[in-house]
Amino acid sequence: MRYLTARIAQQIDEELMSAVGAFSLDQLMELAGLACAQALATVYRKDTHSRVLVCCGPGNQGLFFALLSERVLLTGPDVQGGDGLVAARHLGMFGYRPIVYMPKPGSKDIYKHLQTQCENMGITIIPPSNDLGPLVEALSNSDVVLDAIFGFSFLPPIRAPFDGVLPILNDAGVPIVSVDIPSGWNVEKGNDLGVGLKSDVLVSLTAPKEGAKDFIGTHFLGGRFVPKSIAEKFQLDLPAYPDFQQIVELESQSKSNRHQY
Repeated sequence: MRYLTARIAQQIDEELMSAVGAFSLDQLMELAGLACAQALATVYRKDTHSRVLVCCGPGNQGLFFALLSERVLLTGPDVQGGDGLVAARHLGMFGYRPIVYMPKPGSKDIYKHLQTQCENMGITIIPPSNDLGPLVEALSNSDVVLDAIFGFSFLPPIRAPFDGVLPILNDAGVPIVSVDIPSGWNVEKGNDLGVGLKSDVLVSLTAPKEGAKDFIGTHFLGGRFVPKSIAEKFQLDLPAYPDFQQIVELESQSKSNRHQY
């Protein structure tokens, strides 16, 4: 299986949303968010870990596609925040009790719609603020964290309030499930600066990234949407997904952090 650099990951996203792939952004976020919710539910059962704190990344920075005229153009960091909102909604449907921490909500309609969908489910969204107090309080009443803060296009430095958020999450002692790459990690070099999250579970999307080679927890591949033509073009050599599952477990370099399902 091919591990992706940031450049190749970007090219695949472009292809998926081009006339060739014919996917829309909201389609991809829906499939990715469902996969992340399924991965969390696979490892952390709702009878023991029903309270999920979903941490979503910055709004406009969390959207890697900007609409310019009629063209969709790649502009930088990912759709991590959108994936988190979709996952929160699905977790609510699964019977979990998610709460969303999103200190910098997106201004684009797609984010507003996803937020409204969560609110319609009765999911609490913590009011935006640079004050870290609400995060600390929410963490004290959470069983597991879904990290949808940064993604594969993350570049340091980490800006406020997230420079304070990551250490709090690392020190809380609450298990962390990360979307695509643990927040604060370099997509190709891993946690080379030592500022990234110490995640227990990783859900790689489309294909794992180079930096994920250093990940030693439970590792899933999610996002069962890559067409055969694109997989062959980029020589992804993806594993087969079991039955109707949206995720497949990958072999991690260490089994020391594995959880009992």
